Amino acid sequence: MKVTGLSGALGAEVADFDVMAALSSGAEQDIRDLLNRYEVLCFRNQTVTPTEQRDLASIFGPLQTHPAYGTVDNLPEVMLLESTKEKPSKIEVWHSDMTFREHPPSVTVLKGVTIPPVGGDTLFASMTSAYEGLSAGMKAYLEPLYAVHDFAQGFKESLSEPGGRERLKDALNNNPPIRHRVIQTHPETGKKVIFVNALFTSHIEDVSQLESDSILRFLCQHAVLPEFTCRVHWQQNSIVMWDNRSTQHKPVNDFLPAPRALHRVVSEGFVPY
Repeated sequence: MKVTGLSGALGAEVADFDVMAALSSGAEQDIRDLLNRYEVLCFRNQTVTPTEQRDLASIFGPLQTHPAYGTVDNLPEVMLLESTKEKPSKIEVWHSDMTFREHPPSVTVLKGVTIPPVGGDTLFASMTSAYEGLSAGMKAYLEPLYAVHDFAQGFKESLSEPGGRERLKDALNNNPPIRHRVIQTHPETGKKVIFVNALFTSHIEDVSQLESDSILRFLCQHAVLPEFTCRVHWQQNSIVMWDNRSTQHKPVNDFLPAPRALHRVVSEGFVPY
């Protein structure tokens, strides 16, 4: 196994490593340790089936489904993320996955299925490094605060489509706004992280709207400064896994009209936020 860092803040590409062979030989803890260290891992040339991808994600804990995405047949945990000229992806901003849940996913495992010849990279940012980059005064100010995360905000484009509110009625009813600490402590590393994002976080509680808007704008800009980020270039049969508790990501939608398809599985984890 050869591990090469992707940037100074986070991310590593792992070469000469078969993830499914590692699982069968009992090397789950090695993968978990690497993820805790680098926050984002990229494995190349992994010819795994959707069922095997599901099993890989399950080493991090119980799996979650998604109320708005399609899935691979007979595998509700394996989501199909597809972007085409006719139906382009609507996700354009930095975010952590599904923070509108009481217990958001701990780990996301994504596999490249159909990869465009040019473009379609994913950017990642370390919320651990972003927290460490805050001043002592800002850390103290943020520590007691809670922010609200809202499914309706994150899927407002889909909800505004004809029939969108009816199609997502159950998702709206089952996912009311939820509050999370602005600063979380990672349950495995013990490190503190920033836990707000531009897609799902609507406001900070117990402050004025002006203060909330200003602090969220600052945090969302600060969190994705170049020195806290890395970039992953997709290839077919690449598997990228990341710690959703301590990172944000942003798809770069620069590949259309070429199609792109990815399979995603998310784990709630054994010790979720």
